[in-house]
Amino acid sequence: MKKTELQEHIRKLELSLLSDEVRRSADRLSELLSDDFFEFGSSGTVWHRTDYLNEFGIGKVTMRISDFQIRRLDDNAVLATYQALNVESKARTLRSSIWIYKNQKWQMDFHQGTKVKD
Repeated sequence: MKKTELQEHIRKLELSLLSDEVRRSADRLSELLSDDFFEFGSSGTVWHRTDYLNEFGIGKVTMRISDFQIRRLDDNAVLATYQALNVESKARTLRSSIWIYKNQKWQMDFHQGTKVKD
């Protein structure tokens, strides 16, 4: 896959993880998050895949993303970086995710959100 196609594919996966439908679905989350997934949240909390695979999922959020980029780490791993704006709170964060290609699909293996000072 060319870099531009891969970047668009990973961007769509990131956006899907921001949608209410996916965030509330343990089935969809389990498809998109690797078994070893963990996250350093912008709140300072460390989250694991199992924290999200429940009846509540991740929870509702309305975000806009910008400056989306990817960097290949190897043939089966990609680092995605972008800025996110929480529409309700107006908080801005820098985001990074590592996506791994395994079993014919891309899954998020790691995510970090870092608050940006105003």
